[in-house]
Amino acid sequence: MVNLLQEFARVFGISVSIIIFLFLWELIWKGLALWKSGKNKQLKWFIFIFIFNTLGILPIIYIVFFQKKK
Repeated sequence: MVNLLQEFARVFGISVSIIIFLFLWELIWKGLALWKSGKNKQLKWFIFIFIFNTLGILPIIYIVFFQKKK
């Protein structure tokens, strides 16, 4: 796994720490948005967020603009 990550970083000219940061960034935002969309029974948003990896952009858009307000 480490060799694959290092090879990926070498090919794209970025550091491994940036890749790890982006992975964690996406994981946090996606998890939060999936939890909120599931809790609010918004199945379409849950599916879109689950399928597409957008580095946190789609989950942030959902959380800020489209989640049901209480």
